[in-house]
Amino acid sequence: MRSLPLTLVARLLPVAVLAAAGVAMTTSDDSNEGAAPAGPSPQTSAPATSAAAPRYTKPPAEACATLPKSMIKDLVPGAKTAGNELKSSDLSRRTGCSWHALDGFDYRWLDIAYDVKSVAGQRGSEGGSAVPGLGDDASVTEKTTKDDDQGIREAVVTVHQDNATVTVTYNGGDFESHKAADGDEIRKGAIGAAKKAVTALDG
Repeated sequence: MRSLPLTLVARLLPVAVLAAAGVAMTTSDDSNEGAAPAGPSPQTSAPATSAAAPRYTKPPAEACATLPKSMIKDLVPGAKTAGNELKSSDLSRRTGCSWHALDGFDYRWLDIAYDVKSVAGQRGSEGGSAVPGLGDDASVTEKTTKDDDQGIREAVVTVHQDNATVTVTYNGGDFESHKAADGDEIRKGAIGAAKKAVTALDG
C-alpha cells in the first residue's frame, strides 16, 4: 500500500473567511413648530426607530456541541466528536469548531464558524449557488484542488440569518487513489451541517 504524502497528512485547509459588512443606522426626530394649544397637553409618542433590535446577541458558546455526534461520525469517520474549538479574539462575537480525520486512506475535514454582528449588516456576494430554505439567504461554493497529484474536493456554505453569519466548510479526498471526494457527497454534507449549525443559533 502507498504511504501517505507528509504534506497532505499535515495539511490543514483554510477556514472560509467570514465577511458581513456593518451599516450605520440613524434615527432623527422632527421638531414641532409653533406654540402648544391651550388646555391639556397632547400625549407625545416615542420617536420611531429605523430598525428592530438584532435577533442574536452572541454566537453559541459551545460551537463543538452544535452538531449531533451521529452527524460528525457520518461526515468525518474516525474523528473525535468533541472537536477542536476555533480560536477567536472575541468569543462574544465569533466562535467555531473543526473536526478532521484520516480513516484508512479516506480524509475528511469539517468546520463551522459563527459571526454575530451588533446589527444586521449588508451582505457581500459569496457567489456560488443559492441554497433555498436556509436562513434568510444562503449559498454554496464548490471547488477541487490538487497538491502533489492528490485531489481534494471542498464545499463552503455561507448562511445569513438576521445579524448572524454561519459558515460551514467540508472537504475530503482518497489518499490511496489520489481522487477527490465525491462532489454530491461533499455538497450534501456541507448543507446538512449548515442546517444544524443555524438551528443552534436559537439554542
